[in-house]
Parts: sequence; structure tokens; C-alpha cells
Amino acid sequence: MEFTARSLEFLALTFVFIVGLGVLLVAVLFVIDRTQTADAVRRNYPVLGRFRHIFTELGEFFRQYFFAMDREELPFNRAQRDWVKRAAGGKGNTVAFGSTRNLGVPGTPIFVNAAFPPLDEQATSAPPLVIGPGARRPYAARSFFNLSGMSYGALSRPAVEALSRGAQGAGIWMNTGEGGVSPYHLSGGADLVFQIGTAKYGVRDAAGALSDDKLREVAAHEQVRMFEIKLAQGAKPGKGGILPAEKVTPEIAQIRGIRAGEASISPNRHVEVDDFGDLLDLIARVREVTGKPVGIKTVMGDPEALRPFFALINARGEAPDFITIDGGEGGTGASPLPLMDLVGMTIREALPLLVDLRDEYGLKDRIRIVASGKLMVPGDVAWALCAGADFITSARGFMFSLGCIQALKCNQNTCPTGITTHNKRFQRGLVPEEKHAKVAAYAKGIVKEVETIAHSVGVQSPREMRRRHVRIVQDTGRSVLMSQLFPGSAAGGAP
Repeated sequence: MEFTARSLEFLALTFVFIVGLGVLLVAVLFVIDRTQTADAVRRNYPVLGRFRHIFTELGEFFRQYFFAMDREELPFNRAQRDWVKRAAGGKGNTVAFGSTRNLGVPGTPIFVNAAFPPLDEQATSAPPLVIGPGARRPYAARSFFNLSGMSYGALSRPAVEALSRGAQGAGIWMNTGEGGVSPYHLSGGADLVFQIGTAKYGVRDAAGALSDDKLREVAAHEQVRMFEIKLAQGAKPGKGGILPAEKVTPEIAQIRGIRAGEASISPNRHVEVDDFGDLLDLIARVREVTGKPVGIKTVMGDPEALRPFFALINARGEAPDFITIDGGEGGTGASPLPLMDLVGMTIREALPLLVDLRDEYGLKDRIRIVASGKLMVPGDVAWALCAGADFITSARGFMFSLGCIQALKCNQNTCPTGITTHNKRFQRGLVPEEKHAKVAAYAKGIVKEVETIAHSVGVQSPREMRRRHVRIVQDTGRSVLMSQLFPGSAAGGAP
């Protein structure tokens, strides 16, 4: 009895202490909130006003898990993320009962099924396609679906290692992003596209200018198959890359050729390129020094602005080996919101216009078109092929295959899945020895299901799809053939 009484007395005192501590904390917060002048809500509603901030911060996470329907979220909804997850896990992507997609939404692609599609044994995979036939070392790309640019620095070491190994396993290329080629890009043995950003990371001299010697060093890597000069990126056209100081480790600084511990903001454009003539000079210089195909990456604002470029190509006889066109809806680790939301044409409009311009100037066999910008599920990839793209690249699709949960923390070094952080605590969750298989399975899953769509529209191989094979839903609720909306050379005709 005495032990029981003492225990009850201890519990009672503990309870009173905790309650008293809580009252004291509330009182302190009340005084702080009432006297501060920065937040009107907290000043007028001390303590209670703090819950508004808490709920605002947690709102996006609660909506993702409890309130948003499968097709409602942005930038990617649950249905899209779940498809990638199943594909990356090697699971079947068959579903039961019926589609959850609203097929009346304007812009929705509806593929035109054939009355007599090819039999299974008649269907074929897309053969390799050569890029840069005029370069000393052309590149025969094996897959139409590849990994878009993501830098080491923006991504963590284990993420880059897993992507490199996965890309090699799937037979796709991996774009290094503008942060230079790291040992982790090379570790998996994948084919690499070295991206030259406006800061010339990895190929810059002490003054930040392009170095021919550094270009030769990079080109000496057998895995580096092509070079891509980045003029603009979908999420930040007219703005250079942003790497926060906390992500500039000594290793990253050494790879990029910058100072450790300092934020690195790239110029908003290549300082030596003032016009299309300068751009062709730069392309020719990189191709001559490296001997490998060289292309550009850009975002379309006005298709008419590119006409002088194509006219100059024909006049000079010099051309980029490929053009990567990014949509204004493209992603990034960090960007000013007005640029992310409001600048740059979407890939849905820009891609067919660019293809038509290229073909109009007779450059179809010389310049390959690479499409980028939220194209990460089979329907979107198949649409891009119909529009005239030769290749499609994705970044965020592969991030989801690594386990990205769309926490929207890419710019804060606190990514909970270890993908976009250099915090060792979070990186422990990403094991390259396991994740690389998911990367490869996702890429193979995309290719397999795009082939399925191609067969259903009546062609034997995905690159044989044309604009006449897909209808686009209009705001009237009716669908129209893409070949009617964009009646260029890629619209129809024999595959």
C-alpha cells in the first residue's frame, strides 16, 4: 500500500509539473507573440496564431496523403508516381475496372487504334539512331528514352551512382547536367552526355572561360559520347543555375572549378555568345576539339525567333547535331517562381513547332530533336514521338524511380529520401546497390509500354508513329488529330 501511495504521489507531482511547464511555455509564447511586430496574426492572436503557420507548412503533405485525388496533384499526381513506382519495382502495370483519368480534359492525347495491328511476332523495337554523322566520332544511341541532365551537387553521390549504374543496365544515356562529370557519373559505365552550362563547370579555366584543354580531358573519357551546350532550361529560362553554398563541398568545388562553401550562381547566358553566329562558332569549336557530336538545349519563346538560326545553318553549312527542347513546365532544384510559372512555351506546343521548322529548312537528317519537360509516363513519351521527337529525356521520372516522394525540398538540402541532399543522415536511406535496378526497370518499363502503344496504332516500331496516330482533346470536349493541329512534315504519310 505504501509503494502504491508513493507511486500515485509521484505521478501526481509529475503531472502537475508537466502542466505547470506547459502553462509557463504558453505564457512565454504569449508574451513573445504579443510584443513582436513582424507577424500581425501572431500579434493579434498570441499562441493560437502559430497554428496557422504550422498548418500552412504541413498542408501540402496532408493534401498529398489524405485529401488529393489520384489525378489532382501538381507537378505530378499520385497516379503518375504510382506508375513509376510499379515499373521501377518490376511489377506489372495492369489495372482493373476502368481508367481513373478524365479523358475530357483539353490537351489529353487519345491514340488512334488500328483495325488490324501487327501481330506480336511482327512488332519490333526501335533500332539505334545515329547522332552527329558528321562528327569524327558519331554516337549510335540505343534507346529513344534517356536520362535528362541532373548535376552532381544538385543530386547526392548515392543518387548519381545509382542513376549511372541503372542507365548502363537499361542501355540509355545519362546527361551529367551542368555541374561537370564526376567519378560517380563514370562509376556505372553508362554512356554520358556532358552538359556545358553558362558557367562552364568542369571545362572552365581560372577565369571561368571555356578551356580547350579541359574539353579534351573530358572527351578522353570513352563514356562521354556527346556534348550539350545549355542555353536555357524549362524551369528557369533566362536564369543561370543556382547551387546553394551548403551544397558546394570541397569535392564539388574541385569538380566544377569553383570555391568551396560559396553559393554558385551561373551567368544567365553564355557571355561569349551574342547571336546565332557566335552560337554556331561555339558549337563548331567544341566539336572540333572533342571530335564528338555537339548539340544545344533551349526553351522556345517564339518559333519565329528561330528562323534566322535555321537560315544561318543552311547558309554556313554548320549545324548542331541535336537540339534538346525543354518545356516551360520543366523542373529544377531551385528557380525564381515567376520564371518557373510564367516564362517559356510548354513542350506540348513547342515540340511540334520546332520539328516543323527543322524539317522546313531541310535539316531532318542532320539535326536530331530531343524532347524534355514532364515526359515521364508512357503516354507522354509516345505523344512526343508522334509529334516528331527523335529522343525523349526525363529527370523527375528517374528521381521517382529512386524513391522521390515529391517532398519539394530539393533546394533546402533536407531531401528526406537522400536524392538531393549532401546530409549524410538522409543519404543513408538511398542504397545505390539496390536502387540502380529500379532505375533500369523504370526505363525498360517505359520502352516496353511505348512499344505497346505503337503496336496498338498499327506500326511495328515506336519511331514509326506519326501525328495522325494521336488525337488531342479540345476545350469543346471533342478530339482532333494532331496532324490537323500541326500539319507539318511529321503530321502523317507513310511511316
